[in-house]
Amino acid sequence: MNLSIISSTDRPNSWSLKLSNYISRLYAERNVKAKVVSLEDFPLADVVGGKYGKEITSIKKFREPILEADGIIFVIPEYNGGFPGILKMFIDYLPFPGAFEKMPMAFVGEASGAFGALRPVEQFQMIANYRNALQFPERVFIPRVSKEFDPETGLVDDFKQKLLDSQVENFIKFVRDNS
Repeated sequence: MNLSIISSTDRPNSWSLKLSNYISRLYAERNVKAKVVSLEDFPLADVVGGKYGKEITSIKKFREPILEADGIIFVIPEYNGGFPGILKMFIDYLPFPGAFEKMPMAFVGEASGAFGALRPVEQFQMIANYRNALQFPERVFIPRVSKEFDPETGLVDDFKQKLLDSQVENFIKFVRDNS
């Protein structure tokens, strides 16, 4: 099984990237490869000017782990009540409609605020639905991420850690059942 974890922001040293790396370790503990793809590395300069429909070598290389994945986990932060613009740009440069067609997806929201990126995840799920993804129903939301999450030990709250562990365990089964 080959999974991709998308750290859905281009902000350097983000909580999304720290959380994505931690989640990757949870999958590794279950002998599942889960490669972290950080949108911090998205070749944005190569798409300036709207080069839609053109084959851009750097974009093609960047999207390969996603197109080759058996499933995708999106770690989505909340920016101004929505998901980061770089995530939309990334999606716009994936092949349409095939990139997400019947692709198993899981979602983790994280935010500095009290709702753990509920709105951004739900907004993004509308796009995933439009693109015919198979959405895993166990979502995880991490509010006040800088206080609730430690990159080495995980979530401070045992209940939330159990929710994340459950998502990891059950998403593996979901991907196997839908491959």
